[in-house]
This record gives sequence, structure tokens and C-alpha cells, in this order.
Amino acid sequence: MAHKINHKIVSVVLALLVLLSTVSIALEKHFCGDVLIDVAIFSHPDSCGTDMSTTALNSEDKACCQDVLEIVKGQDQLKKASFEDYSLEQHVFVTALIYSYSHLFEELTPQAISHQEYSSPHLIADIQVRNQVFII
Repeated sequence: MAHKINHKIVSVVLALLVLLSTVSIALEKHFCGDVLIDVAIFSHPDSCGTDMSTTALNSEDKACCQDVLEIVKGQDQLKKASFEDYSLEQHVFVTALIYSYSHLFEELTPQAISHQEYSSPHLIADIQVRNQVFII
């Protein structure tokens, strides 16, 4: 049962890893001078409050605000590697890794408890109470 759950978890994680490695992301950043005001993913960033079009028309200087677009491209092609592409050292490493981690989640066998059937001697008087020796 636990093997099936672990297998499903690993399958979902690997599918998410492939999905995230192939997704492209567009980041838009809005700067006022040298100060970063807003960063937006898949949308337009908020402005700092000054209207860039009116300031650009009124003054001949460059506007202090600028928008920077960064595109993080995902992987376009996925390559299926064959078994022969790996060296002997990589095969040995993967085999040792799988072997060690497969034994990590096995349940331990119950140990024999040697004193389970032991019966304690019958107490005639509680010696600690009689001598009034207590652990504080």
C-alpha cells in the first residue's frame, strides 16, 4: 500500500517538474529612477503615480520612469535519454542510491522482549515511604 502511494507521489512530482521546466514566464518591472516600484508576472506593473506621457511631452529630458520586460524562456525540446547514454559509474551510483533508499522505508521486525514474562517480587512495604526518601 505504501509503495503505491510513494509511486503516485513521485509520479506527480516528476510531472510537475517537467511542466515547470517547459513554462515560459514574462516579468515586467517598473522603475522610477533607480528604485524598483513593482514587479508583475503575466500582467502590467503598477506605476509610481507620475504620468509618463505628460512628463515626456512637457520636458525634453528622458522620463524618470521606465518599464523593463524580462522573459524567462522555458525548455523547448525534451530529450529522452536511453539506457546506453550513461556511463558505468552513473549506473553504479543510481543502483546504490535506489537500493539504499528502498531499504530506508521498510518496517523493522519486532524485537523479542526478554523481560516480558518477568513478574516482579511481592512488596511487603514501600521502602521509600518507610524511610521517607523521595526524589525531588
